[in-house]
Amino acid sequence: MLKFKKIKKDDTVVVITGKDKGKMGRVLRVLRDKGKVLVEGVNKAKKHVRRISEELPGGITEVEMPMDISNVMLYCPECKRGVRVGFRVESDGKKVRICRSCGAIV
Repeated sequence: MLKFKKIKKDDTVVVITGKDKGKMGRVLRVLRDKGKVLVEGVNKAKKHVRRISEELPGGITEVEMPMDISNVMLYCPECKRGVRVGFRVESDGKKVRICRSCGAIV
Protein backbone atom coordinates (compact mmCIF):
# COMPACT_ATOMS: atom_id res chain seq x y z
CA MET A 1 0.00 0.00 0.00
CA LEU A 2 3.00 2.32 0.26
CA LYS A 3 3.06 2.68 -3.53
CA PHE A 4 -0.10 4.79 -3.45
CA LYS A 5 1.54 7.49 -1.34
CA LYS A 6 4.39 7.95 -3.78
CA ILE A 7 2.26 9.32 -6.63
CA LYS A 8 -0.23 12.09 -5.96
CA LYS A 9 -2.60 14.30 -7.92
CA ASP A 10 -0.90 16.97 -10.13
CA ASP A 11 2.43 15.08 -10.21
CA THR A 12 4.24 14.74 -13.53
CA VAL A 13 4.78 11.09 -14.38
CA VAL A 14 6.39 9.04 -17.17
CA VAL A 15 4.73 5.91 -18.58
CA ILE A 16 7.18 2.98 -18.45
CA THR A 17 5.16 0.20 -20.15
CA GLY A 18 2.36 -0.25 -22.65
CA LYS A 19 1.33 1.46 -25.87
CA ASP A 20 2.14 4.93 -24.49
CA LYS A 21 5.61 4.06 -23.20
CA GLY A 22 7.81 7.16 -22.84
CA LYS A 23 4.95 9.67 -22.75
CA MET A 24 4.73 12.20 -19.94
CA GLY A 25 1.62 13.62 -18.37
CA ARG A 26 0.06 15.16 -15.30
CA VAL A 27 -1.86 12.94 -12.87
CA LEU A 28 -5.51 13.97 -12.91
CA ARG A 29 -6.75 11.48 -10.36
CA VAL A 30 -5.48 8.59 -8.20
CA LEU A 31 -7.92 5.71 -7.73
CA ARG A 32 -6.49 4.27 -4.51
CA ASP A 33 -9.02 1.46 -4.07
CA LYS A 34 -8.30 0.06 -7.56
CA GLY A 35 -4.57 0.90 -7.66
CA LYS A 36 -4.90 3.00 -10.81
CA VAL A 37 -4.08 6.53 -11.96
CA LEU A 38 -5.65 8.79 -14.57
CA VAL A 39 -2.93 10.58 -16.57
CA GLU A 40 -3.62 13.55 -18.84
CA GLY A 41 -3.20 12.72 -22.54
CA VAL A 42 -2.19 9.09 -21.96
CA ASN A 43 -4.07 5.78 -22.45
CA LYS A 44 -6.81 7.33 -24.58
CA ALA A 45 -9.79 5.34 -25.79
CA LYS A 46 -12.61 6.23 -28.14
CA LYS A 47 -16.03 6.53 -26.54
CA HIS A 48 -19.37 6.77 -28.31
CA VAL A 49 -21.48 9.57 -26.82
CA ARG A 50 -25.20 10.01 -27.35
CA ARG A 51 -26.55 13.44 -28.21
CA ILE A 52 -28.01 15.06 -25.09
CA SER A 53 -29.45 18.22 -26.61
CA GLU A 54 -29.11 20.49 -29.62
CA GLU A 55 -26.09 22.23 -28.03
CA LEU A 56 -24.31 19.03 -26.99
CA PRO A 57 -23.96 16.87 -30.11
CA GLY A 58 -23.12 13.20 -29.92
CA GLY A 59 -20.31 11.42 -31.68
CA ILE A 60 -17.06 9.69 -30.97
CA THR A 61 -14.79 11.35 -28.40
CA GLU A 62 -11.44 10.38 -26.94
CA VAL A 63 -11.21 10.02 -23.17
CA GLU A 64 -8.35 9.10 -20.84
CA MET A 65 -8.73 5.71 -19.22
CA PRO A 66 -7.21 4.68 -15.88
CA MET A 67 -3.94 2.76 -15.99
CA ASP A 68 -2.21 0.71 -13.32
CA ILE A 69 -0.10 2.74 -10.91
CA SER A 70 2.82 0.35 -11.43
CA ASN A 71 3.05 1.44 -15.08
CA VAL A 72 4.14 5.00 -14.25
CA MET A 73 7.17 6.56 -12.54
CA LEU A 74 7.47 10.00 -11.00
CA TYR A 75 9.39 12.48 -13.19
CA CYS A 76 12.42 14.22 -11.65
CA PRO A 77 13.14 17.62 -13.28
CA GLU A 78 16.80 17.46 -12.21
CA CYS A 79 17.48 13.96 -13.62
CA LYS A 80 15.15 14.59 -16.61
CA ARG A 81 13.69 11.06 -16.39
CA GLY A 82 11.38 8.80 -14.41
CA VAL A 83 12.80 7.89 -11.00
CA ARG A 84 12.06 5.83 -7.94
CA VAL A 85 10.80 7.77 -4.94
CA GLY A 86 12.01 7.75 -1.36
CA PHE A 87 11.02 9.66 1.75
CA ARG A 88 13.03 11.87 4.08
CA VAL A 89 12.09 13.76 7.23
CA GLU A 90 13.35 17.34 7.18
CA SER A 91 14.78 19.14 10.22
CA ASP A 92 11.46 20.93 10.79
CA GLY A 93 9.67 17.56 10.99
CA LYS A 94 8.11 17.63 7.51
CA LYS A 95 8.11 14.42 5.48
CA VAL A 96 9.14 15.01 1.84
CA ARG A 97 9.49 12.82 -1.24
CA ILE A 98 12.97 12.61 -2.75
CA CYS A 99 14.50 11.28 -5.95
CA ARG A 100 16.45 8.08 -5.29
CA SER A 101 19.00 8.95 -8.01
CA CYS A 102 20.03 12.52 -7.20
CA GLY A 103 18.45 13.10 -3.78
CA ALA A 104 16.51 16.18 -4.89
CA ILE A 105 13.11 16.96 -3.40
CA VAL A 106 10.42 16.05 -5.92
